[in-house]
Amino acid sequence: MSKVAVHWFRHGLRLHDNPALLDGLKDAKNFYPVFIFDGETAGTKITGYNRQQYLTESLIDLDNQFRRHGYQLLVCKGSPVEIFKTLHREVGMTHLSFEQDCEAIWNKRDDAVRQLCSELGVTVVERISHTLWNPFEIIEANGDHPPTTYEMFLQVAHTLGLPPKPSPNPDLEDVTFGEVSDELALKIKLYPQVPSPEEQKYTRNGESPIYIGGETAALALLKDRLIVEENAFRDGYILPNQVNPDLLGPPLSMSAALRFGCLSVRKFYWDVQDTYAKVNRGEAPTSHSLTAQLIWREFFYCMSANNPKYNVMEDNPICIQIPWYKNPSQLKAWEEGRTGYPFIDACMRQLKKEGWIHHVCRTAVACFLTRGDLWISWEDGLEVFYKYLIDADWSVSAGNWMWVSSSAFEQSLDCSMCVCPVEFGRRVEPTGDYIRHYVPELADMPQDYIFKPWRAPCEVQKACNCVIGKDYPERIVRHKEASKNNRKMMKSIRHKLKNPPMHCAPSNAEEAKQYLRLPKSCLHNVL
Repeated sequence: MSKVAVHWFRHGLRLHDNPALLDGLKDAKNFYPVFIFDGETAGTKITGYNRQQYLTESLIDLDNQFRRHGYQLLVCKGSPVEIFKTLHREVGMTHLSFEQDCEAIWNKRDDAVRQLCSELGVTVVERISHTLWNPFEIIEANGDHPPTTYEMFLQVAHTLGLPPKPSPNPDLEDVTFGEVSDELALKIKLYPQVPSPEEQKYTRNGESPIYIGGETAALALLKDRLIVEENAFRDGYILPNQVNPDLLGPPLSMSAALRFGCLSVRKFYWDVQDTYAKVNRGEAPTSHSLTAQLIWREFFYCMSANNPKYNVMEDNPICIQIPWYKNPSQLKAWEEGRTGYPFIDACMRQLKKEGWIHHVCRTAVACFLTRGDLWISWEDGLEVFYKYLIDADWSVSAGNWMWVSSSAFEQSLDCSMCVCPVEFGRRVEPTGDYIRHYVPELADMPQDYIFKPWRAPCEVQKACNCVIGKDYPERIVRHKEASKNNRKMMKSIRHKLKNPPMHCAPSNAEEAKQYLRLPKSCLHNVL
């Protein structure tokens, strides 16, 4: 039987290092590249305008690459099972290829598709390229349990060897793409072109994203990022985006490109390794420190792979059940950047406007919402991040929130490290320009008061056209009092906790500091 192959794009929205795509293209008589809007895939269940715009741009970029070869990305709407059933009946689909989505949230979708293919006699080709290692191999190598700390993860990963090198780029020149009749287009609800966010009922409300979606933009940004990494290596240090966080500088993070698979994580990993080797004359780094952020990503994927309740508190075996407050008005003030703390508000306003904030900002706002100040559940914060963050994904986002809130991964309810919403911001960006940019009410506030505007005398507030309580809100809590009370509550809960999850403790204090990714100059402001 002649091979009629369909490749199902989900998160791996790229052509480079896409082994499942390569397998689908091999010896195919007819080939169909497909993306399906099913209301969930690529994080579309909870999403705002910026994230949907990034996805749209990613699909357009992929579509343009196929159009250069006389075809298009087939963007459909509906149930994957029904669409693949139709493609099997109408065009004789014999093979279905896709990149592994290891997160447990996708099990129901993928199991239903695998079952259909089994019934129809369709060969399923599933390959791993969204992660450096296969998380299920990590779990198996660890005695059928996920490693419970970052250090344990590194040890198990070491036994499996280095991550694979990227696969070759596909050659689309001689590919025979399958015809799509008008009748078939109607049956699979094929869009004539990639639909805009507005066509999918998303409304733009002041959003102004700083990242462009798609493989082409991701590879261009990677070149810029590698120059920064190389310069840091030559100057004798690593992780420049963490050591010197530039909150107002040009965007350098690859997180959104990795989240949507516009950039291969294996390419990023090996490009950084190769850059280090070039600078250091072939000498290999002594540890995974060069790519620590990617390893944390792997760790969270591994922890979530067999845990469908990973992103909620209830029935989540790795999460401590903390009695958080329900305070809708404070939650709304936090989401909208109206807490009265300028650094926190600047971070949240940037998030809503641009769809991205630096990791140090995420740590600050997450700690403020949960155990630091407001004592509001990390689940509520996670929902906000799912909506606004273009790089939010199911595993990494929930893992970060559980850690920062001391619900998991952190030393069992040890709330001694609490980010100060005033002094931390002052250390990260001492000029106050970040606040002035995103909180324009404070644009004329003198340097002495920009981080604590409530201390400005009345005449100064009036002269700056920013009267606290009128033009800019009063603080919704007093940090010193709130954090002290929260520490007491954490201590009380800890003493009552009889059976904490085993992994609620990092390997050592240094691991906790590494996770927070704070410049050393800021550590004394983690109180």
